[in-house]
Amino acid sequence: MSSLPVTHLPALLSSVVKGPALLPIIQADTPAEAVNIAKALSAGGIGSVEVVLRTTEALAGITAIRKALPELLVGAGTILSASDATAAKNAGAQFLVSPASTPKLLEAMIDCGLPFAPGVATPSEIAMAFEYGLTEVKFFPAHLSGGIDMLKALSSIFQQVQFCPTGGIGQHNLADFLALPNVFVAGGSWLTPAAMVKAGQWQQISQLAAQATAIANKLKAAA
Repeated sequence: MSSLPVTHLPALLSSVVKGPALLPIIQADTPAEAVNIAKALSAGGIGSVEVVLRTTEALAGITAIRKALPELLVGAGTILSASDATAAKNAGAQFLVSPASTPKLLEAMIDCGLPFAPGVATPSEIAMAFEYGLTEVKFFPAHLSGGIDMLKALSSIFQQVQFCPTGGIGQHNLADFLALPNVFVAGGSWLTPAAMVKAGQWQQISQLAAQATAIANKLKAAA
């Protein structure tokens, strides 16, 4: 277990997320494409985005978005190592998200000092993160790991833990996920379909974002 004191932990991701409780993924082949996606999402009411490190230009995309849209909260996803965390921070990332958790990766992200959500899929992984003092995690892949029913079951066991479910979320079930008391934000790629990105259909992406924003805001108002 890490010897780092709890007081060393970065700020909670929930404390910095901007806009509705949505964290759409941006996967871009060029910095210009990343900026176009971010602008389309922002026009639809999105305040926070996660740029996944799955392309060679992802880090440059983070830097470009930060410069073009300073009001947008921009994080880095698919963090798999300490070098990924450091590179993302140097590129301007304001938070980190990983698809999985290991002691070494958790300690690297804690050391990085940015708000972050480590990926978990099982009770044991959640317990490991909790041992480090972490109370916000990414539940991935949500749809293959039990989805809403699993999150409901986990709520009674891990009463202090909040989740960012990602994987299999869309407009059809977004409200169901966001209505769960242990979900603080929902992430995924459904607002940025690869076909729309490739075709440059920015207005359609803005429309999807606006629809999701309306769903999230309605739930927040009803809470």
